[in-house]
Amino acid sequence: MDNISGQISALYWCPAAGEAMRAAKQIRVLGGFGLEGDRYANGVGAYSATQPAKIRHLSFITEEGIATANDWQDAAGLASFSMAQTRRNVLLRGMSAQALNGLVGQRFWAGAIECFGVELCTPCLRPSQLSAQSGFQDAFEGRGGLRAQVLCSGLLSLEDALALSPQR
Repeated sequence: MDNISGQISALYWCPAAGEAMRAAKQIRVLGGFGLEGDRYANGVGAYSATQPAKIRHLSFITEEGIATANDWQDAAGLASFSMAQTRRNVLLRGMSAQALNGLVGQRFWAGAIECFGVELCTPCLRPSQLSAQSGFQDAFEGRGGLRAQVLCSGLLSLEDALALSPQR
């Protein structure tokens, strides 16, 4: 399998819509659902009832994407967003936002978890509303992350690497 140069530097989950994201060093992932105990795996996320339904098993974002977005925030005289404030589950280092965006339609591994890149996370108002900071939608345009479908169960841990799945 080809390495796609991303490595997990942080993991977050949240038990209910609007609650603060919680950091984890390792977390169980349930195939077809997402992170054990997470709001979207349990069907109680802010967008769980959105129609048409969307797959929200896992969301990924890059350190580089957050840094660039925060540069935009700084230039606009606005406060920066932390990883937890982005409301994403998996933070990746060593990977550009553009490379992460390229995983739409691709099968890949995050450690021992096989995933399928479903769609980009379009920046919404929710992170700005919950953090009482403006600018999220504009700053994170094109670098808001990736939503992925979880294809198998297992453990996801800090330092796990990303790799492309072999063609079938």
